[in-house]
Amino acid sequence: MSPQSKIIVGLSGGVDSSVSAYLLLEQGFQVEALFMKNWDEDDDDEYCSASEDLADAQQVADLLGIKLHTVNFSHEYWEDVFEHFLSEHKKGRTPNPDVLCNQRIKFKAFLDYAKDLGADKIATGHYARIANENGKYFLKAGVDGNKDQSYFLHLLNQDQLSQSLFPLGEIDKKEVREIAKNQQFGNADKKDSTGICFIGERPFSEFLTTFLPKEKGDIIDQDGSFIKHHNGLPFYTIGQRKGLEIGGGFGDSQEPWFVADKLVESNKIVAVQGDHQMLYHNTLVADDVHWIDEEPQFPLNCSAKIRYRQISQDCSVNIKDDGTIHVNFNDPQRAITPGQSIVFYNSDICLGGSVIKSRANE
Repeated sequence: MSPQSKIIVGLSGGVDSSVSAYLLLEQGFQVEALFMKNWDEDDDDEYCSASEDLADAQQVADLLGIKLHTVNFSHEYWEDVFEHFLSEHKKGRTPNPDVLCNQRIKFKAFLDYAKDLGADKIATGHYARIANENGKYFLKAGVDGNKDQSYFLHLLNQDQLSQSLFPLGEIDKKEVREIAKNQQFGNADKKDSTGICFIGERPFSEFLTTFLPKEKGDIIDQDGSFIKHHNGLPFYTIGQRKGLEIGGGFGDSQEPWFVADKLVESNKIVAVQGDHQMLYHNTLVADDVHWIDEEPQFPLNCSAKIRYRQISQDCSVNIKDDGTIHVNFNDPQRAITPGQSIVFYNSDICLGGSVIKSRANE
């Protein structure tokens, strides 16, 4: 790739994308930046950070002497990500909007927009790596195991990977902050963003009530005995402890209670006490599978993650006639959650992933 290639960096106002822009300039690329606004919150919203993030992005762009473009993808985000997010919650599942956001917004809408601006490639501040072997692209985990974000990128395809760069893939977070401080970036110590992609760190249940009705139902124990009422299935997730608010008088011990199951048809939540066996399952069924490269041969022996930052777990994967993926883990997994992603790995290479549909013991 020519050093004179034009790279447009998705500059979010955070330290990671800022250092990505700096590193690309150091490598001699022609660099510009694009700030994306993807949620139309009101400027007086107490959780609104778009104006602050834009100011941080502009400060970095000015220091680096690069042009900063701005664009609003709120319409695309609502239609391609958020409506699906709400639909899944209505079904009692727990979706991961960051995965879809990367596929549909950061590596589709942003990529298309950047190409129209003359970009040869785009770059983001993700902690991941891209390898090119004989024209075939591989997504690899970032070297900083604590920050590796390949889990959230598993829906990318060959075309998207071929037009993308991850400048932070070979370094760790500590070094990123040191670079930012040396360059006098105002966001050098800025807290990492969490929460829903582009929406931010809002109280989750309170935020959901804006879009989903509260349909109260029963919380029962593993024997079916009534404990208390819940506020609606979408506001709870498998393995959840905080928010159940089950007080004294229930159970045989002082151990905390956890959500073990969500019974959609009867609008009930099953809660168990302590590290209960109902929280563990050996197998799961997943659908909507995506492979970054060619579909592998089955059975596939590999490792997988059922949540971000989980240590990869050894498993065997088979595909059924209906296209669903059946995964059998060597060790039982805690809190397998329908709607979340299962992502497959061969060592540090991300193979792709699927959406968890159900779980079982075999």
